[in-house]
Amino acid sequence: MGILLKKEGLHMNYFCTLFDSNYLIRGLTMYKSIIDAGENFQIYVVCFDDVAFEILQRLSLRNITLISLHEFENEDLLKVKKTRTKGEYCWTCTSFVIGYVLDTYKLSEVTYLDADLYFFNKPSILLDEFRDSDKSVMITEHRYTPEYDQSATSGIYCVQFMTFKADQYGIRVLQWWQERCLEWCYARIEDGKFGDQKYLDDWTERFACVHVLQHPGGGVAPWNVQQYNVDLERNIGDNNIVFYHFHNLKMLSTNKFDMGTYRLREKDVEYIYYPYIDALKKTLHLVQEEYNVGFTSGIQEERAHWKNPIRKFKRKWRGIYNVVQR
Repeated sequence: MGILLKKEGLHMNYFCTLFDSNYLIRGLTMYKSIIDAGENFQIYVVCFDDVAFEILQRLSLRNITLISLHEFENEDLLKVKKTRTKGEYCWTCTSFVIGYVLDTYKLSEVTYLDADLYFFNKPSILLDEFRDSDKSVMITEHRYTPEYDQSATSGIYCVQFMTFKADQYGIRVLQWWQERCLEWCYARIEDGKFGDQKYLDDWTERFACVHVLQHPGGGVAPWNVQQYNVDLERNIGDNNIVFYHFHNLKMLSTNKFDMGTYRLREKDVEYIYYPYIDALKKTLHLVQEEYNVGFTSGIQEERAHWKNPIRKFKRKWRGIYNVVQR
């Protein structure tokens, strides 16, 4: 495999991700956050529909390599595709995206990113820790706040930010994961499995080459942010938030957002969520301006239902009505 390139004395960092047109605005916003952080990087994007591919191709953005679904899919994936939902198929493909990018572009290392991440600082802060570990794979814990602990069902670790080296140890872990995901990858709990994620639970015992990220700023999310005292500069204790995982945030319109059903404090909303929402709106405007003024993919409009006022009341009563207009 290739050797990590250096530019101006710094590592060139390689990332990969996958998304379709419904996640395009989030994926582009995540990409822009890495640019704004000043990272030295290249990102490989597997576009899961033609619309996403066409828009990204038209935008001609720097530091992005586009991969069509047709280029990416292989016989093994096509065989199981019809047995999986759209979401389950994306989960099935995650490990294969990592392998495809490592092999096709002859990289020595690549980091997978979920499309709904947002970087407030350089991801290389986390990658430096990984390289110092001398391991071949890095995974991140959910680090659940106790009231939200879903380790038994959703797993100890989160498939959100994972690094694999293309050495014999990293490839061994990756191929094991690929085989498991081909065998079974569904959005249900069954025999200790759930999607592609529960497979990671025993990696630190199964494989000697796996490093668990220690930096608390990598993987801050709605299920763990309650543990941290977040300030205006997005510091949590002595550390900066490197990335936040905006799980379950919904765009209800161009100016209305549901931030999910976890308990969020005013400072979490103001210091973390508002900057992200503003960035999403800018990205949407860019795509509408450059591609199609009517583009609204990814916006989940609220449907009228007689239970809506009851649901709203229950969420407000529980302190989890996190719907804002901005």
